[in-house]
Amino acid sequence: MYEDVATPEAGPGEVLLRQHAIGVNFIDIYQRTGLYKLPSFPATIGSEGAGEVIGVGPGVERFKVGDRAAYAGETGAYTEIRSIPADRLVKLPDGVDYETAASMMLRGMTVRYLLRETYKVDAGTTLLFHAAAGGVGLIACQWARAIGATMIGTVSTDEKAELAKANGCRHVINTMREDFVARVDELTEGRGCDVVYDSIGKDTFPRSLDCLRRKGLWVSFGNSSGPVPPFALTALKGSLFATRPSLLAYTATTQDLEENAEDLFEMVLSRKICITTNHRYPLAGAADAHRDLEARRTTGSVILVA
Repeated sequence: MYEDVATPEAGPGEVLLRQHAIGVNFIDIYQRTGLYKLPSFPATIGSEGAGEVIGVGPGVERFKVGDRAAYAGETGAYTEIRSIPADRLVKLPDGVDYETAASMMLRGMTVRYLLRETYKVDAGTTLLFHAAAGGVGLIACQWARAIGATMIGTVSTDEKAELAKANGCRHVINTMREDFVARVDELTEGRGCDVVYDSIGKDTFPRSLDCLRRKGLWVSFGNSSGPVPPFALTALKGSLFATRPSLLAYTATTQDLEENAEDLFEMVLSRKICITTNHRYPLAGAADAHRDLEARRTTGSVILVA
């Protein structure tokens, strides 16, 4: 529901942010459908945005009125003006506009922790990344290329395959006509991948495990097709590892948050990564954005313009 509400105030430790752009992500859909439970109702969904600081609460020293700022992971984004804890914000550097920031904070910082921390990808790494033409996937394609890793990506159309290749994905598998397990086995000459990044969930499990080498790592960081069902540890044959990471865990402290964001900003400002915003909707059109994202009619990042 889109409606007018009273403008909030910045409480202790908070700033008031006039948002210019808001990111749309699958986590928003999970919140709307109840897959991810919200703490109370009524609630405002959305976890990513960028805008101008228009108010500062008591005790805030990192920001002042007029600063340009962005965030990811703090629920309550689908609004023109919001209050937000100052320690969950980062300052935007010159050269990163609001729409770019809202298109990349959650997705870009997710890619950063996935490739730099969850598994330390290097030039010798072979990885499988599902949904390679999505908002997270296209950033991952470019980041993996910058590292020199061999990235294998899955997509659902030929158009998405071309997009993933153009962004640096070494090998692309169209799952509408290719078996991704068999194709990975062929591409790796039977060795398997070092790591599989899986944001799809139900539709790719447990077959993602079959793409791993011995002692490989399966990273489940999304559920776009539905949640992964409970499974027995014996499914991790070959001494496989499994993890369920989150951006909140990897940016739990302000220092962690700033280090993650600084790495992302450096990659974007050095043009090693180009952020693609292919879909813009007015804030009142959030329902249309959700329908298109759920139907996989989008590529790159999706934003709402406040």
